[in-house]
Amino acid sequence: MSDQDTRAIGATGEQVAANFLRKKGYEILDMNFKNDSGRRVGEIDIIAKDIGADEIVFVEVKTRDYEKYGRTLPEENINHQKLRKLAKIAVVYLRQKRLTDYAYRFDAMSVWLDYTTRLAKIKHIQGL
Repeated sequence: MSDQDTRAIGATGEQVAANFLRKKGYEILDMNFKNDSGRRVGEIDIIAKDIGADEIVFVEVKTRDYEKYGRTLPEENINHQKLRKLAKIAVVYLRQKRLTDYAYRFDAMSVWLDYTTRLAKIKHIQGL
C-alpha cells in the first residue's frame, strides 16, 4: 500500500470520526491541527468540544481497512510517546486559541472501513 493510499484511508477515517462526534453532540473546533511556528511538535487529528462535559477534546484517530486488518485494534498504535506528543501540541493549541482555562482530555477513536459494505465500525475511547 502506498503512502498516498495510507493518507487517503486516514483522511476518510478522520471524516467518519468527526461525523460520529457531531452526531454525539460534539462541536468540531479544528482538524489536522499542527503548530506552524517554531519546531513542529506534531499534529492532532480532531479537536472538538464535548458540550455536555464542557471540555475540549483532543482526538487521535486510527483507521484500518477492515478487510485487511479487521482483527487488529487500531488504538494499539497509540503508545506513551504518542501521548506525550499529543500533550505538547495540545498545550500549543490551547495557548494559541486562548483556551488555557478550559478543562480538556484526550480521546482515541478506532475506525475500521469496510469498502465492500461501505460501512464503518467505530470505537470511541474517552479519557486516555
